[in-house]
Amino acid sequence: MQNDTVKALSQLTENLPVGTNLGMLHFLWMLVSGALLPSRGALFPALKSIGLSDGETRRAWRAFRSGQWRIRDLVRVWRTHVKEQSGWVIHRIEGYVPVTVDLTAFWRPTLKNCPSKHYEPSAGQALPAVTMGLVGEVGEMNGQRLALIRQIERVRAHDGSEKQLWADVLKQVKKDLAEDEVMVVDAGLKISDLHQAGIERFVIRLAVNFTAHRNVLPEYKGGRKATYGTLVRPLGRQGKKCYLSATAPDETVDWLVKGRIIAVKVWRAMVLPKTVPNPLNKIFDIYAFHDPDYKRPWLLATPVKLAYQSVHTFYSDRWPVEQIPLCAKQMLGAHRQFVHNLEAVQRLPELALFAGSTLSFLAAAAPPVPTGFWDRHPKATPGRFRRALFGKPFPKDAILPRQLREKKSVTAHLPKGILARRQKMAQNAPVFGPNLS
Repeated sequence: MQNDTVKALSQLTENLPVGTNLGMLHFLWMLVSGALLPSRGALFPALKSIGLSDGETRRAWRAFRSGQWRIRDLVRVWRTHVKEQSGWVIHRIEGYVPVTVDLTAFWRPTLKNCPSKHYEPSAGQALPAVTMGLVGEVGEMNGQRLALIRQIERVRAHDGSEKQLWADVLKQVKKDLAEDEVMVVDAGLKISDLHQAGIERFVIRLAVNFTAHRNVLPEYKGGRKATYGTLVRPLGRQGKKCYLSATAPDETVDWLVKGRIIAVKVWRAMVLPKTVPNPLNKIFDIYAFHDPDYKRPWLLATPVKLAYQSVHTFYSDRWPVEQIPLCAKQMLGAHRQFVHNLEAVQRLPELALFAGSTLSFLAAAAPPVPTGFWDRHPKATPGRFRRALFGKPFPKDAILPRQLREKKSVTAHLPKGILARRQKMAQNAPVFGPNLS
């Protein structure tokens, strides 16, 4: 297992610059082995705990902090590696591949000049956090449903708002979305955002108070002529003064699933509120799934003509993207972060998410590892796989590609320690010239 993991990580880092690639290999091993858990997020103790010398620890840190690598390159190499595996199968629903999109945050409440904020329900407000956008296509690895990362997007340096991050993510999704792919997103977005981004195929969860209009004018019954179509309210709710009842659906179906009955209600050819009816308008269908296993119904919308079972399956395939931050934070211990360099603040969450996704695929591809004698029917989960690697040093006897080696550079003449930092600070200090105004 250890050698297979090193082999997979070596393929990821082999083409990076010499020196940086070996440091990144050590850093990724530290992440996937869960070394951050006992060190409570401290990087140097975690790197030291996997058996690295003091020099190797410093080189791994420098490779992570200032090495010449980008997360998009690692993602591209990893996608190629996964697609070459015989156990990987893309999900297809009525010929379409679900591409799930989500945002996640790494909380940094005491970080000065934190690049972004994210809403925390328990606090009731937005708190400082490093927010990341995630895009992945859904498939199966040896029968286990997973999301293969396609994109990890960070916030802009000059605009850390989630609105701008969503715009950047949707722009890239629009660029990469193939004709046979459908974007699946939770209720954090609105249909108008998707229309503005030019995305034509999507399945989105709507807010419980969502309303729409029909794309035809109601029958004229005298008085002032109507400007918009009839208002449609899929779910009833309590208003300020009275109860607002739900609009009668166009179709109603009772669906038997695993011994329980799901009531499905459908409204066809809807448009956004205050949209004047026009045959050229962008229309969509609304589906309400009243499942007894959930307190609130699933209210979904899509412009793609699909069976109601397929719409339900599409939204169910959104959940694998939630496993990526779960693995990165709880299973690998990256929920605590203590880096402060502007670039490292963004790089560590990127690598943590990438390592969490990698761990899930490595676990699904390997035989199940029991936790102990009591674990009689183990499953190929990332938690079991991480426990098998936990506490294991980096295998020194692993056969690495020739490209993965220490860079023998002459550094005896260079300042080190505090002298090097002072020199760098002096070089980056602003230069004030004469006032030419």
